[in-house]
Amino acid sequence: MGNHMLPNRTEVLIVGAGPTGLALAVSLRQAGVDHLLIDRLPQGQNTSRAAVIHAHTLETLEPLGVTEALIARGLKLRRFAIRDRDHARLQLRFDNLPSSYPYILMLPQDETERVLGARLAALGGEVHRGVTATAATQGPAGARVTVASAEGEQEIEARYVVAGDGMRSLVREAAGIGFDGEPHEGSFVLADVRMRWALGRDEVSLFFSPGGMVVVAPLPNGSFRVVAAMEDAPELPGPADIQALVDARGPTAGENRVEEVLWSSRFRLHHRIARSYRAGRFLLMGDAAHVHSPAGGQGMNTGIVDAVVLGRMLAEVVTGNRPDAWLDRYGELRRPAAAEVIALASRLTAMATTRGAARQTLRNAMLSLVGALPPARHRVEMSLSGLARRDATRLAA
Repeated sequence: MGNHMLPNRTEVLIVGAGPTGLALAVSLRQAGVDHLLIDRLPQGQNTSRAAVIHAHTLETLEPLGVTEALIARGLKLRRFAIRDRDHARLQLRFDNLPSSYPYILMLPQDETERVLGARLAALGGEVHRGVTATAATQGPAGARVTVASAEGEQEIEARYVVAGDGMRSLVREAAGIGFDGEPHEGSFVLADVRMRWALGRDEVSLFFSPGGMVVVAPLPNGSFRVVAAMEDAPELPGPADIQALVDARGPTAGENRVEEVLWSSRFRLHHRIARSYRAGRFLLMGDAAHVHSPAGGQGMNTGIVDAVVLGRMLAEVVTGNRPDAWLDRYGELRRPAAAEVIALASRLTAMATTRGAARQTLRNAMLSLVGALPPARHRVEMSLSGLARRDATRLAA
């Protein structure tokens, strides 16, 4: 982090230093590929946003040398239950996943970013903070990106520009890539709370209810993450708001009391996917490429896998081992994986909010059936853990 002007040219300019931007930078740094990683925020966000890392993501991060550090900080959970008030309708187990990481790892996103950032620094890389991309254009020879910082404006020439700049991506707009989907799926509340929770600290619980779903999951520091669909949620949900959600949709048995809200936020939800992951010199990953409901905790995971796959492919092209057209394969691999995740999140959202006694009975019977059939249950476990999408990370020669 210096107050120096940035280089005027680079092979790969990465816009945004969230988990995807950091993972891509680590990947490129390891391959010896010249790149610049910029982020408009003066420092990393100290909020925890995404809090789940799945088995497939941990596998994918292995070559970056961060998996062990993440596991050391996280909380391993082996159970995921879909519940209807006091009834567990489907109990999933992750301890027999065909992976070296047979669990769900709970770890707040800011910690994940710290681990990735520390790895990047250890490799001699850095994040240029307080630098905002304000315009981007491309021509046959490369892209030009205008950036603004405390030092003023400058232009950076890059062979490739990668969008790690989130749902309202400037790079995606500049690339002219459509972002298709339904605009408004409702609003969600995210909160980290200290609470008395009768169900304990061993499982992720997803509660279905006509009013919308609620997810409650323990975090490594003794608190709990609560995620809930909520129309007209307050901007900063407080203890009473979270308590009301738990009372209306959670278990009725035992003592379940929210004692303190450590952090909370509200966000509007979209289910969208970029029409393409590439337009010439511009490439998309993470939330710039796909956004969806947090049900199932897939968002950041899908983005990190995007970044690692793209990092391998860019390294091949920039070092001259592969032609530029090899990068077209990136979207062919990763877009179907995002489409699957969006379908999974949509199904969970639709199932969660089923209204009407007859439909709820049918839904519960279906879930019980999946629970009673090991192959069906295994399919759901593979899908949630991301392992069902391993093929979308394997590069054919």
